[in-house]
Amino acid sequence: MNGSWIEARVVGKQPAARDITRLVLEAAGGGPLPPFAAGAHIDIELPNGLIRQYSLCGSPACTERYELGILLEPEGRGGSRAVHELIGEGDRVRISPPRNLFPLAAEGHALLLAGGIGVTPILAMAERLHLDGRGFALHYCVRSADRAAFAERLAAAPYADAVQLHYDDRPDTALDMAALLERAPNDAHLYVCGPAGFIDFVTRSAAERGWPDARVHIERFAATPEEAGANQPFEIEIASSGQVITVRADQTAAAALAEAGIEIPLSCEQGVCGTCLTEVAAGVPDHRDLYLSADEHAANDCFTPCCSRALSARLVLHI
Repeated sequence: MNGSWIEARVVGKQPAARDITRLVLEAAGGGPLPPFAAGAHIDIELPNGLIRQYSLCGSPACTERYELGILLEPEGRGGSRAVHELIGEGDRVRISPPRNLFPLAAEGHALLLAGGIGVTPILAMAERLHLDGRGFALHYCVRSADRAAFAERLAAAPYADAVQLHYDDRPDTALDMAALLERAPNDAHLYVCGPAGFIDFVTRSAAERGWPDARVHIERFAATPEEAGANQPFEIEIASSGQVITVRADQTAAAALAEAGIEIPLSCEQGVCGTCLTEVAAGVPDHRDLYLSADEHAANDCFTPCCSRALSARLVLHI
């Protein structure tokens, strides 16, 4: 994790929609929290010892409190369940300063596309764009009305005319992606966050209509799982000592390093946050993260040992 932990207090916890809870945090000692830009997230140290990342969905103009929307994922890895079941109003939690991997471009019309809980960073973007007087349109896609988190807030917002909700169980509200992209101004930037299938649909639609990658911005909450049997063993050599560690097909590089007594800082463990980023001295990584850009992947001078592997028989790491 980047930066120092901040002691925070839970001052609000309410349902935001079906299976989604709204969490409001303030500095435990009072006073402002670090400012954040739209699209940012924070790490939270949860009562069960896990560290998870959640997008800030409040207004970036407000530094007195942070607001989060967290979806319960019963089949997840335990983070969301800890928030829903183990955290209550009045509790103290440790959080990181905000980090932003999903920033707004400096100019241009903004086309905001949210699927499900992906609305959280999109909400902060809408707030920022409205405050700055910039043009935007927000399209929010959910399975049904009871799953539309923060719908009342959007309906009451001063920018409500720029918001449109789309429900899977109401065909009359279907999102016409082709028409939306074709009507967008020439300077428009597209921002999309949500489930993998939704993001793939939006980005594929944009690519088919000639949208350049530089104007398409993505925030994923989880990496795509690898197919069973896709992994091969490889070796890691520690550049400073020459120690060689074998990474089995059924374990991560970070786990193999830990078995050898070399602890790598971990947070999301899915290649989303960049906490475990490690310098590569030699060898070719098999990049499976969502943190590094395509150019950074091509450079092959660092990788995320929580999820990435090797295309070469050995990686030499600076640790």
